[in-house]
Amino acid sequence: MCGIVGIVGSTPEPEIIERMTGRLTHRGPDHQEVWRASRAHLGHTRLAILDLSTAGNQPMTYGDYTITYNGEIYNFSELRRRLEGPLHSAGDTEVLLHLYARDGARCLDQLQGMFSFAVWDSRHQRLFAARDRLGIKPFFYRQFPGGLAFSSEIKALLELGQPPIDQTALRDYLTYKYIPEPKTVYSGICRLPPGHHLAWDGSLRIQRYWSPSTETVITDFSEAVPRLDDLLEKVVPEHTISDVPVAVFLSGGIDSTTVVAQLDRPTTVTLAMDIKRRDEAPVARLIANHFGTLHHEEQASAVDLNEALDIMPGVFDEPFGDSGAWATYLVSRLARRYAVVALTGEGGDELFCGYHWYSKWLTDRSTIVTRAMASLLPPLSRGARSAQRRTATGLERYAAFAGPFTSQQRQALLGPALEVADYDDLWHYRRFWREDLEPLKRMQWADLHTYLPGDLLTKVDRSSMAHSLEVRPPLLDHRLVEFALSLDTRLLRDVEGNRGKLIVRRLMDDRIPPGIFDRPKRGFNLPVADWVRHQPEFLTSALDRLAEREIIRRPRIFSFTNEQTWTLLFLDRWLEQSNARF
Repeated sequence: MCGIVGIVGSTPEPEIIERMTGRLTHRGPDHQEVWRASRAHLGHTRLAILDLSTAGNQPMTYGDYTITYNGEIYNFSELRRRLEGPLHSAGDTEVLLHLYARDGARCLDQLQGMFSFAVWDSRHQRLFAARDRLGIKPFFYRQFPGGLAFSSEIKALLELGQPPIDQTALRDYLTYKYIPEPKTVYSGICRLPPGHHLAWDGSLRIQRYWSPSTETVITDFSEAVPRLDDLLEKVVPEHTISDVPVAVFLSGGIDSTTVVAQLDRPTTVTLAMDIKRRDEAPVARLIANHFGTLHHEEQASAVDLNEALDIMPGVFDEPFGDSGAWATYLVSRLARRYAVVALTGEGGDELFCGYHWYSKWLTDRSTIVTRAMASLLPPLSRGARSAQRRTATGLERYAAFAGPFTSQQRQALLGPALEVADYDDLWHYRRFWREDLEPLKRMQWADLHTYLPGDLLTKVDRSSMAHSLEVRPPLLDHRLVEFALSLDTRLLRDVEGNRGKLIVRRLMDDRIPPGIFDRPKRGFNLPVADWVRHQPEFLTSALDRLAEREIIRRPRIFSFTNEQTWTLLFLDRWLEQSNARF
């Protein structure tokens, strides 16, 4: 895992590219280098994973092409055998560079892995960049007169100057709890969407290169379970390829347990919690003993909320409302003591329809009582939120479950600074809401394209790379994603029985101790609202400051959930730290 930066089409002040590169040292502490040409300046910070020698350092040049690359290509050895060479290193960077030199953009179809990279073609004075299919690795860019700059994180692009806040992006944040691509919180700084590549030669062109089929082709467990078994046996071990130690995040849930089950006595790490109803450490310990892993555990007790709010805005560079980010930050810090690479079960809920709210979305019905509650209760109370969810329909209903605030709550909260005439708050969901799909597959498709890259994968990348830890999600290998999308939804979720991941349960049933997968899902979010009750000034003072900025209207009556509390606290602290302005 690494950090990449670049400026093309213009000759910046000499120290700018060094400063940009230096801002990403946490992503690659093992080597830092800058490459310059007449109209291109590329930088790279390296976290050495494959071929630990200097031969793997970047930026790397072959003929007319120079690459700066972040990620891992798991099938690079197979691809290497198809290249003429000569190749001078034993890692995947040189393979990717030669492959692009031979095949251009078509090389993307051959890659199995996670990546973002940029290649400068000195002959044609052209930049080509791409991001992996699911958006596991980040890529930000910023256009300016006559040129384009890019980076793995926003903070490096701020070395070119801090743009104003995008007013609509902050409004989006209160809709999604993250800022959806292609936007960022800053006007003019953009995200390259997952599964897309870009080209710049004086003008910018962006194109999608991957969009999986949603056609149902597998309808029976007797075919689906062996197919899944074969895929997992192949894919998960491939994700352990490394010349440095590898660990697995183990929560005791279905997804991380399934990953551990494919490996031979791996190192596992678990974050314990001081609130029993949220603590998964005892179950993780049981799973670790069952599979004979080398297990490490740390308790996140007496968490300093102020410390978390001080650290996380600088990690994400923009508002980010998933409180699980702090837990991921802590477990990544733990894992880095024992490994440089970690595997995670991220993506299992999206692939195999594991979220309990899927059943609620499909079965909860609006009644006279819920409609009355939705209209009469204070809009920012928990009772009103529940009633508002039940009375919503279609895409509005999906958004009410997926986002931190319902539409009624958001309207009650928005301050004058975020009022935009005729603004479509659901524009991002709407792009991926497919009425042609049956309801369960419709939610699966929407989550894979919105919540997964916008929230979960962003959370894991920034929180882990803050500790120079590379995290790989094998369940999001594109072959597994394409397989999951081909399944009949009856193999994924029993809606009435409120049980998801049916195919994974079938596969793992005889491989784990009885009852392990029948526990209520706890998630990885922290009990922020509970902590705030003991330190109420944190929230009340934050609400006062947000109201003074006219970001929100100061609510008189409210009962916020964990995610709502963290969303507002994080926004307040980010605004304080960034000094950003409209």
